[in-house]
Amino acid sequence: MRPLTPPPVPSSIDEIIALTSKYLPEKSGDMLRRAFDLASQVYAAHPQRLSGDPYISHPLAVTKILATMRLDLPTVIAGLLHKTLRGKNPTSVSELTELFGPEVAQIVSGATKIGDIQFQSQLDYKAENVKKMLLAMSADIRVLLVKLADHLHDMQTAAFVEPARQRELAQDTRDLYAPLASRLGIDWIKRELEDLSFQYLNPEEYAALSSQIEMSLAERQAFVDQIKRILHEKLHEHGIHDFVVLGRPKHLYSIYRKLVAQNISIDKVYDKVAFRIIVQTVGECYEVMGIVHTLWKSIPSRFKDFISSPKANLYQSLHTSVIGPHGDFMEIQIRTREMDELANDGIAAHWAYKEGSSISPKDARLFHWLKQLVQNLQEVDDSKEFLEAVKVELDHAEVYVLTPNGDVKELPPGSTPLDFAYSIHTQIGHRCTGAKINGRLVPLRHELQHGDVVEVITSPSQHPNQGWLALVKTSRARNRIRHWLNQEEQERFLESGREIWERELKRRNLSLKRLIKTDAVKELIRKLGCNALEDLLRKTGSGKITHQAIDEALKPLALAEEKAREPEEVGEAGPPPGLPIKLKPSRPRKAGHSPVVIDGVDNVLVKISNCCLPMPGDAIGGFITAGRGVSVHKADCRNLVNSDPNRRVPVHWNSAEGDGHKAKVRVLARDGKGLLAAVCNQIVAADAYILDAEAHSSPEVIGATINLVLEVTDREHLAVIIQRLMGVRGVLEARRV
Repeated sequence: MRPLTPPPVPSSIDEIIALTSKYLPEKSGDMLRRAFDLASQVYAAHPQRLSGDPYISHPLAVTKILATMRLDLPTVIAGLLHKTLRGKNPTSVSELTELFGPEVAQIVSGATKIGDIQFQSQLDYKAENVKKMLLAMSADIRVLLVKLADHLHDMQTAAFVEPARQRELAQDTRDLYAPLASRLGIDWIKRELEDLSFQYLNPEEYAALSSQIEMSLAERQAFVDQIKRILHEKLHEHGIHDFVVLGRPKHLYSIYRKLVAQNISIDKVYDKVAFRIIVQTVGECYEVMGIVHTLWKSIPSRFKDFISSPKANLYQSLHTSVIGPHGDFMEIQIRTREMDELANDGIAAHWAYKEGSSISPKDARLFHWLKQLVQNLQEVDDSKEFLEAVKVELDHAEVYVLTPNGDVKELPPGSTPLDFAYSIHTQIGHRCTGAKINGRLVPLRHELQHGDVVEVITSPSQHPNQGWLALVKTSRARNRIRHWLNQEEQERFLESGREIWERELKRRNLSLKRLIKTDAVKELIRKLGCNALEDLLRKTGSGKITHQAIDEALKPLALAEEKAREPEEVGEAGPPPGLPIKLKPSRPRKAGHSPVVIDGVDNVLVKISNCCLPMPGDAIGGFITAGRGVSVHKADCRNLVNSDPNRRVPVHWNSAEGDGHKAKVRVLARDGKGLLAAVCNQIVAADAYILDAEAHSSPEVIGATINLVLEVTDREHLAVIIQRLMGVRGVLEARRV
């Protein structure tokens, strides 16, 4: 296939030294020649490029791109050596460190592709490659600059590889490398990568669009000259003289995306040309904006002020769209010279060589977003999901929203108040019930728009649910929600498993407490392949340990029947380790009274299920059990939802019933002296009983967790208790579980 874009002419080390001599110290040339000599030795064992050029032509081309960006000496040297750690005659990290210093060695090591690890699928290989690259880039952003230059040259010479490989390279370009260049603000690399991928992924559309754009070249140039003339006259009239007006055609891929998105033909794309006005000061930027809006009618929805609210990569500019003299849409950008340099070279401009100085801590903070990206993606294990998350995170059509304090948050398109809440703090996200957007209440599903001022509304009783996963766009929010749901699921499995074991043991006149006291539980744990009692209970609750397996494990268990029937009270030695301590015995329910009425049925044993502990005010449902009457669950309880529909019965609360009801409450708090006592005091003050209490410290998570079983009258009573608990100093969350 003949290349649609001619490949670049191979560079030489002399050409590169000539480029770097314009901004690097004179001695840098000697270091570059030493690096070239080492590279020549290593690359001599590499096969020839498919273009017929020697292999070293590729690293020379990569180095030329880096030198054109005026990057520092370690980065330029790393461009020459970025493939020297692989091949038949590789060098080593220690040798690179000795010859050129640790910076060069670190960049080369980070930029080296993974080629000797075998994965089960191409998808796993690709995902692992991206993970390793992101980790290396988060340690030193120059790794990414080398990788971008490396990939750019691969795409420039893609005409010489097989069509299948062309499409693979182009897809990686569109999904990963072009978005990365965009996020770094390196606009010229992003535009070239997008056009190169466009010509291989959509060759027919590329050829047709190129032809049509070429045919309108003369007409477009006349239009550009007219607009530039008008702007020059008006700006001079208003006393602005030191400025530059540029008019350049938009790159092909951006025009193609507009054609597809709006389903229009090329003659309907009016803003094929983007104008840029470069002035001296920020004040002049706003003055010129006013002049432009007096010349032509503006489109309010297309105005964006990135000067007062810069993008994450520090991009600054005023953007506006107006209806031009012929009724055409025109996009105009207004910025200072410094802003224009950053807009073209992005973060690379901050890593350009500065004589006598190194990268400042301020510049280093620019790369915080990449570290955050890596952190957000570390918890995603599935390869396909990981790559999809990377695409979402790198989508550069971002939405900028503000906190009430004026802090800017950058989120992908389609983000909701949940994404915003989780970007602030995990606990804020967990408790989010809605938001005020520009002072107006909106639901969780509301999509945020550029410039929105967002105030999150929270509730201590709120918690994530499965439906939230469909509402969020960011991987950070999705990972936090999944983590919470997984923890809750494990707790449900634990309670369900405990209930199953207690039921099975009761049939044999046994109990878990007795098994623990006699150490017989250790034998059960071993037989069923578990690590501990909690593991045994969770696997049972999840269905991994079946009723048949429980039967088989209990058959050989020999305990004296009379001992099994002894009272269950805890002896002088105290409760077994790990079991909750009973602080207050529950009050017996009056005979003949039932908290629940079964529609159309009398005198049936009713059991409030321990897995969800419903109470008056909760929507409930009943399930007929074998020999134990009707088990009552919350209407949304997993065990009820998954039960046999033929055994469900309608039930409702007995309004005349006045006895207490069990409720499980979990308190998360910063650990501190007197915390448990303060929590208990608030419960007693609210006229509730503590049936069970269990506390433990979890410094790696949040501090302290207190699990309580309370006796309350109804949901309103419980809400009062939770409100009191939230007022205890150090308590971060108190909720019903």
